Amino acid sequence: MTKQIKIRILPDGHIESETVGIKGKSCLNYVKEVENLTGAKTVKSEFTKEYNETEQHLYTSNEEFQQSGY
Repeated sequence: MTKQIKIRILPDGHIESETVGIKGKSCLNYVKEVENLTGAKTVKSEFTKEYNETEQHLYTSNEEFQQSGY
């Protein structure tokens, strides 16, 4: 899944943002980026279900590369 930050600016000037595809606590790093980009401060925060998930990384050992001819 692609990592995204959805930002909505409401008619009254309030800003809402939501991370999508960003698992675990790393989503919190993006909160500061949204604040920096918009000049806004976080007043209310809620965690998505992805906050409690862990991101999976696929690694291939050197041995597998060597057997494949890489």
